[in-house]
Amino acid sequence: MLNLDRSSLKEPETWTKLGFKLPEFNPQRVADNTAKNPEWVHFGSGNIFRSFIAALNQKLLDEKKTETGIIAVDTYDPEVIKRVYRPHDNMSILVLMNADGTLDKEVIASVGESLYGDPECPEDWEKLKTAFRSPTLKMASFTITEKGYRLRSLSGDYLPDIAGDLQNGPAAPKHVMAKVCALAYERYRAGRLPIALVSMDNCSHNGEKLEASVLEVADKWAENGLVDKDFPAYLRNEAFVTFPWTMIDKITPRPSDAIRAELEKSGIGGMNVIVTAKKTYIAPFVNAESPQYLVVEDRFPNGRPPLEAAGVLFTDRATVEKTERMKVTTCLNPLHTALAIFGCLLGYKTIAEEMRDKDLVALVKRIGYQEGMPVVVNPGVLDPKAFLDEVVEKRLPNPYIPDTPQRIATDTSQKIPVRYGETIKSYAANPSLDVNSLHCIPLVIAAWFRYLLGVDDSGTAMAVSPDPLLGDMKEALSGVRVGDPSSADGKLTPLLANSKLFGLDLNKAGLGGIVEKDFKQMLRGRNAVRETLSQCIREKEAID
Repeated sequence: MLNLDRSSLKEPETWTKLGFKLPEFNPQRVADNTAKNPEWVHFGSGNIFRSFIAALNQKLLDEKKTETGIIAVDTYDPEVIKRVYRPHDNMSILVLMNADGTLDKEVIASVGESLYGDPECPEDWEKLKTAFRSPTLKMASFTITEKGYRLRSLSGDYLPDIAGDLQNGPAAPKHVMAKVCALAYERYRAGRLPIALVSMDNCSHNGEKLEASVLEVADKWAENGLVDKDFPAYLRNEAFVTFPWTMIDKITPRPSDAIRAELEKSGIGGMNVIVTAKKTYIAPFVNAESPQYLVVEDRFPNGRPPLEAAGVLFTDRATVEKTERMKVTTCLNPLHTALAIFGCLLGYKTIAEEMRDKDLVALVKRIGYQEGMPVVVNPGVLDPKAFLDEVVEKRLPNPYIPDTPQRIATDTSQKIPVRYGETIKSYAANPSLDVNSLHCIPLVIAAWFRYLLGVDDSGTAMAVSPDPLLGDMKEALSGVRVGDPSSADGKLTPLLANSKLFGLDLNKAGLGGIVEKDFKQMLRGRNAVRETLSQCIREKEAID
């Protein structure tokens, strides 16, 4: 059996006979260069990083357009570093699953160092601080999910970790945003060295979210006398620090047991899928779709890797915003969330299976083409109609992508304000559009409330995916029972008025009544979710 480590690369013919593309550079030399002259640190060492970001740098290394690797940092789950990165010399196997069933396999060796970014691991934390003090460091990028930037609970109070960090300063931060701020402070103290802090998370205005959180921490520390009073000004000076906006897109499911079996059948050992104590699903391999897009605002005060050579589109902020808005509010993310919510309720196990359900196909097409497209602005670098066509006709139906509605349903409360709230706001702000013409978006919101009850459409208890507001939402919906629509009386009104949940007050927007009506219909009993969905689709098709 072949093991995934640097020593095994000394047998390249064995790998190539099995259909693997190997790195065209010396991984040890890249690791040495990374230690001496770090250029790129990435926070969030999970599957999207390994399938996309690390693969971009691999292409640059293969083409000799860079000589250093990425320092991969996990601030949340030390098991990822200890059990997946280091046993395999920081390498991974990328498996691209094509719609025709073929697999493209590549050994990714572009990670020069892996670190657990927490003061609880002093050796790793000191290495990270050293990297941030290096004049050669050009960028720190992030795929930490949208909740990683959140400092407050739904009530507006600081989360416990960040509340402590704001009082204790940069010495031993716990929240990821405080860690980033503490590392930026190291760079400030090393001579106000320039850097770009680049969120690559799949959320609206990602750079703005990162900037706001880092600046809030810095301002509080300065107010409390915990850092130099000029530190916040350094962060706000674009000659030193920038927070470029980005749009990223690549469907990367959890590791597939089918892919694991395929790799082991090929003779690759140690490919077990790991579920850590913190419920991270990860493996020495990562499986993903082939299509991918990354659009980046080109503001890098210390230079950047030539990622355009790997297919990254560099442009201005306005274009990034239009591209991100196109995807996140219309052409992909709202469709994904709709399929996730209804898929869980209707008992589906994969997104591809859902795309054989005529009601669900009609639902996502209407959300994309009829309800979303009227408020999309063409960004120029990507065509919205062509992008949506690819999503609906090729990407979501790909039977070889083992993505699940249960995974996509994770953190839905953090996604709804942008994926649906932005479209609703656009309708409300445009006198030529009628917000009351929106029916499928309110239906999805109603289905989300129904999903939070933890009972599927057959009346069977089901697991609800992790969400930072899950406890708050369950408390708000306590007493609501499937089979008793009247138990929902008055329950949704205050929730629908919460602009933090939806981006605006849905009651004032005129959609609160529609959501409540759909929700109560879904509470009538078994199969009520399906019946409500089908009824909505039939009514819309009759109007068309």
